[in-house]
Amino acid sequence: MKNISYYLFLMLAFTQLHAQKDFQGMAVYESKTQAPKIEGMRGNRDMTPEMQKNIEERMKKMLEKTFILSFDKSASVYKEEEKLEAPGQQGGGMRVMMNSFMGGGGIFYKDVKTKSYTVDKEFMGKEFLVIDSLPKLNWKLEPETKQIGGYTCYRATAVKEASKTDFRNFRPKNNDEKKPEDKKDDVKKTSGETKTNFEDNFEMPKEIIVTAWYSPEIPVNQGPENYWGLPGLILEVNDGRTTILCSKIVLNAKDKVTIKASTKGKVVSQKEYDETVIKKMEEFREMNRGRSSGPAIMGGR
Repeated sequence: MKNISYYLFLMLAFTQLHAQKDFQGMAVYESKTQAPKIEGMRGNRDMTPEMQKNIEERMKKMLEKTFILSFDKSASVYKEEEKLEAPGQQGGGMRVMMNSFMGGGGIFYKDVKTKSYTVDKEFMGKEFLVIDSLPKLNWKLEPETKQIGGYTCYRATAVKEASKTDFRNFRPKNNDEKKPEDKKDDVKKTSGETKTNFEDNFEMPKEIIVTAWYSPEIPVNQGPENYWGLPGLILEVNDGRTTILCSKIVLNAKDKVTIKASTKGKVVSQKEYDETVIKKMEEFREMNRGRSSGPAIMGGR
């Protein structure tokens, strides 16, 4: 009798271990970033309201994306869902360029066991493979709850340093907070004495408050982008001007997905990649210095 009980225990333990090993899930996320308002920006006084509205609408569409997160107990792959463009629609190359400046990449692989990530990025026609340690956020777990897609989620908050290479973190400058002498300089710049760059209308915050909603009902240490470290799958994240919300979850589907890191591109650290992007941004700023202002990069032709 003891032998039978012992064998039953072993079979149960093996079954649970096998189930854990084979556990896999898929989550669909909708990412939306609040587009900056063109109206009232320095250097845009010659733009008609119709032109401003057209640019804002195009920016809004480019900032709305769908991502798929495939995950198991220890790793995940997060990538943008490919969408077919309408016939005659332009902007494929522009979209790739915008992705480079807005935290976009190909395959974002996270390994929570080794606390590392790998992401392939294309920037200015070159392929990079960024390999680095996962950022560690000091999450503050809070008792507040809400329902997302039938799952009970708990709120958690953290403060993180803003990435200088992610344009989603840029925010319009508040001219009402400027000193009188600074406002006089702005008048000079827009009166023709000195031309103003489009980027001069924006500023980068030093820190960003992150609010996440996670569900312990899906016990994996995963989430969208580079977010992780909570006792349950992160179903919603708000970090400044961007909100990422889970719209669909499928657990243990029959068809398994291969979860592995990309291998394409020049291997660099996150710091090395950021330095490359910042250097190119500074070159753009110098090239455009003295030219007529306006968001030409967004306008397209």
